[in-house]
Amino acid sequence: REEFLVEISGTTVTVTCPLEEEDIKWKRQGAAVTGSENKYILMDHDSSPVTLSCSSGNEEFNLYLNVRVCANCEELDTLTVTGIIAADILITLGVLILVYYFSKRRKGRASSSPAPRPRGQKMQRPPPVPNPDYEPIRKGQREVYAGLESRGF
Repeated sequence: REEFLVEISGTTVTVTCPLEEEDIKWKRQGAAVTGSENKYILMDHDSSPVTLSCSSGNEEFNLYLNVRVCANCEELDTLTVTGIIAADILITLGVLILVYYFSKRRKGRASSSPAPRPRGQKMQRPPPVPNPDYEPIRKGQREVYAGLESRGF
C-alpha cells in the first residue's frame, strides 16, 4: 500500500504524493491547485485541517491532513534528546554523591548543640533540687505524698 510522505518545518508543510508519474494533479479541499510535481508545499500553514488529493490518469490518492505547526519551534534529533537526558542523569548522580560525601564527613565533627555531659564517673544521684516541693521521694517518706491521689484529666 502506498502512503503520503509529510514533512513539517516551522509553518511549511511539504506533502509528497505516492504516485511516481510525471504529470500529477493536486486538489486542495476539492479544488484544483497549480503544480504538477510529486510534491505539494503548503507555505505558512495555520494548523487547520486540509483535505488533499493527488491523481495521475485513473489513480487518485486522498489525504486528510491535520497537523500542528508553530513559527518558532526548534526541531531536536534523537541524539540531542538522548544527550540532554544523559547529562541530566549524570548531574543528578553527581549531586547525590556530593551530598552523601559531605553528610558522612559531618557525622564525626562536633556540632553546635550544647556540650554533652562529661563521660567520667557516672553520677549516683541527681544534684539536689533547690525547691523542696520537687524533692524526690525517699524511702520512709511516702506518707508525705500519700494524700495526693491521681486524678483523671
